[in-house]
Amino acid sequence: MSTDAKQQHITVLGSTGSIGTNTLDVIARHPVRFQVFALTGATQVDLMLRQCAQFKPRFAVMVHALAAQQLQDKLKAEGLSTVVLRGSSALDDVCSHPDVDAVMAAIVGAAGLSPCLAAARAGKRLLLANKEALVVGAEVFLEAVQQGGATLLPIDSEHSAIFQSLPEDVTTWDARVEKIILTASGGPFRTRAIETLKDVTPEQACAHPNWVMGRKISVDSATMMNKALEVIEARYLFGLQPERLEVVIHPQSIIHSMVQYRDMSVVAQLGTPDMRVPIAYGLSWPQRMASGAQALDFHALSAMTFETLDDHGHPERFAGIHLAWEALRGPRGTTAVLNAANEIAVAAFLERRIRFDQIHDVNQSCMVHLSPAAPHTLDDLLVLDAQARAVAEDAVRLLAK
Repeated sequence: MSTDAKQQHITVLGSTGSIGTNTLDVIARHPVRFQVFALTGATQVDLMLRQCAQFKPRFAVMVHALAAQQLQDKLKAEGLSTVVLRGSSALDDVCSHPDVDAVMAAIVGAAGLSPCLAAARAGKRLLLANKEALVVGAEVFLEAVQQGGATLLPIDSEHSAIFQSLPEDVTTWDARVEKIILTASGGPFRTRAIETLKDVTPEQACAHPNWVMGRKISVDSATMMNKALEVIEARYLFGLQPERLEVVIHPQSIIHSMVQYRDMSVVAQLGTPDMRVPIAYGLSWPQRMASGAQALDFHALSAMTFETLDDHGHPERFAGIHLAWEALRGPRGTTAVLNAANEIAVAAFLERRIRFDQIHDVNQSCMVHLSPAAPHTLDDLLVLDAQARAVAEDAVRLLAK
């Protein structure tokens, strides 16, 4: 970075989660290049306090009032000047503030939609780690990006890999690209006996073989619903029709995704499974900078293998992923229904109210029983989200009897 380059001011949504902490690790390696403007969290007061002490943001947002008061008291006791804001509306404020250059959107779930829209409308560089903004918001979100003149950069490792493998000229994607191939590790139960999936515990589902992630996304990886949401996200990020999106199982998680071109050549992005790589790429794009990740050692690399979704003879093992194409074929808003149902189902599983294999049943039931009216505003999306959650809760209660 040249000495006269402008320092970027960053808001990190969800700074106490796994993506947020990795983002701060990357930022800490480049103190001249980046300044943290705001950090946001929900309930982890002590971690937020340590982050404020290290990065000295102008603002810290805690969504829950009690956590905000506790953080404010602790900051005062430490003599730190960070201003504490509270509530979901404050998330929008620290994303759209005129002094903010970029927003890392790492809030899990539909709760991240409103601040993502605020950042998009304000024309920020939006580093999207919250796939729900596109899965739930879809056309509404993309319209906000276009109207605000925002720069949208994917942070999910798979979508970052696709973005890095595509031509720089966006206008040529449709003509030059045959299909996008998303890779999936297959999760911890790729080869587990199908009849034992009903006995999976939350602890087992959260033990991902390659990635260190939060509980919800770990369960999504185990059910492959995470990949279903990524298929939907890829549809809206890259503008290709659903039939030009493919998923292959790649247990080693070395190839993060691929693009197959019209001449049948394939461009892939490889690297160690470390989220700091796509985070650093998003922060520095179109340049590149050190991420802190280890280099890929080809001499020590084990064989790379690939499987179809049904290679182990049981399509029901990854039944949830097929809901992605079903949702994309449905009326506008269907992807939001799927996302809401899945959040309820995963929460119910983690609370031990339903079995692991019943997560798919809840998702499928919700899509069957709720036909959405096309949402055109954030309020429409929130109403649809609430309706879908209510239907999903009913499905959970029936299964829990």
